[in-house]
Amino acid sequence: QVQLIESGGGLVQPGGSLRLSCAASGRTFISAAMGWFRQAPGKEREFIAAIMWRSGLAYYGDSLKGRFTISKDNAKNTLYLQMNSLKPEDTAVYYCATSNALNSASAPRTDAYNSWGQGTQVTVSS
Repeated sequence: QVQLIESGGGLVQPGGSLRLSCAASGRTFISAAMGWFRQAPGKEREFIAAIMWRSGLAYYGDSLKGRFTISKDNAKNTLYLQMNSLKPEDTAVYYCATSNALNSASAPRTDAYNSWGQGTQVTVSS
């Protein structure tokens, strides 16, 4: 069983930056990849990015690539999401998740992920 704990969310002004972290514990060594999703009230969960744990190959959702960057620290079993130039429409709960197998086609699908964190709230407002 993998446990995922997100942190780093909060209130930020438009144009600001935040870095989210996702600390993984448990059976992380068998997780092939990890990803970030977000969900705003009344909307479906949206894919942000995913990264292959060994190779570092990253997949991004088309709408957010360029402002958001996914990275990882294998030694710390920690996933990161650097978010820049934040906009009010980025307000959402952000989730990390693990997957045992990903490719470019499956990365955006929530059913490709088997463990999820509890989420961290990001609010972009002046």
